[in-house]
Amino acid sequence: PTSCSPQVWRRWRRCEARGLDSVQTMIRWLLLAASASAAENGLARLPPLGWRSWNLYGGNVNQTLIEGIMASMVRRSSRYTVDGVPTSLCDLGFCDVGLDDNWQACGRHGEGGYTYHDEEGNPLVNSERFPSMKSMTSYAHSLGLTAGWYGNNCICSEKKTGDRRFYAGDVRAMREMGFDSWKLDGCGAQTDMQLWSDLIQATPATTGRSAIMVENCHWGSRRPYEPTATWCPWNFYRTSGDVRATYGSVIGNLQSVFKFSGRNLSYPGCWAYADMLEVGVLASPFSGDKGLTIAETRSHFAAWAIVSSPLTLSHDPSNLTIMDAIWPVLSNRELLAISQ
Repeated sequence: PTSCSPQVWRRWRRCEARGLDSVQTMIRWLLLAASASAAENGLARLPPLGWRSWNLYGGNVNQTLIEGIMASMVRRSSRYTVDGVPTSLCDLGFCDVGLDDNWQACGRHGEGGYTYHDEEGNPLVNSERFPSMKSMTSYAHSLGLTAGWYGNNCICSEKKTGDRRFYAGDVRAMREMGFDSWKLDGCGAQTDMQLWSDLIQATPATTGRSAIMVENCHWGSRRPYEPTATWCPWNFYRTSGDVRATYGSVIGNLQSVFKFSGRNLSYPGCWAYADMLEVGVLASPFSGDKGLTIAETRSHFAAWAIVSSPLTLSHDPSNLTIMDAIWPVLSNRELLAISQ
């Protein structure tokens, strides 16, 4: 690979020195060889790592649960070590904790009958579930984590909010509440990813970081869902529908990445994403899902790393039985080296 960028060349040599399988290394290089530039916000130079609530909890979320997950992500214990050193999930790189759907106050609001916005475009939070979003993000920051939000929701989705004021209201709220990353789904009327990006950049941070990590969750089907070599106003993008906690679903989602990476449309700052991980997820919002075997779990995690998909956990990190089973996978330094 003598013609690739210095960054790619260094990573090629690093993998080669570790003695990783040459086929895996070649796949990794091919996916990184694109020299295209995303909409630069300085984030996602490598595939992002983190945690998000949907795959395990679905809509059964609240502030207490999310803050408990945050605490578990940074907890070190002699039970979970790397080279004998107590190590947290955040120490491994999983430092973004993201809330998914069902934070909103569903109903009929204002003269327009909006499902979770007021007439001015402000999003309405279910204060029984989430008494203080700002307190929750401040807690994340105190632990050295970043906090993720969710927009253009699917539960009680909005069909009348395509006007700019609703985008602007959501961006203001995101800034005021102090979130650092944002999953933007494809269910409602707010699908203009360039407008989202423009408003985020134009709205100063009041707390949290200035640059926002953005996921385009348009399932590889609702436009815009595909970047070009020079246009990508998000940091990673879904290439498929929702993954389920079955091995057939995992393989199907994995295959959805190739039509993008094969055209060099998965690159630093703009990664093709096969959806969240089902690692340690023994139940899901979909009935009938029973989870993966350990062998399937290893293959799942390794495959996401090889294709440079972001690695987003969704298991319960406070469940020691689950953690005991999956810790050897999550803490495998060779797999993480392929991703990072």
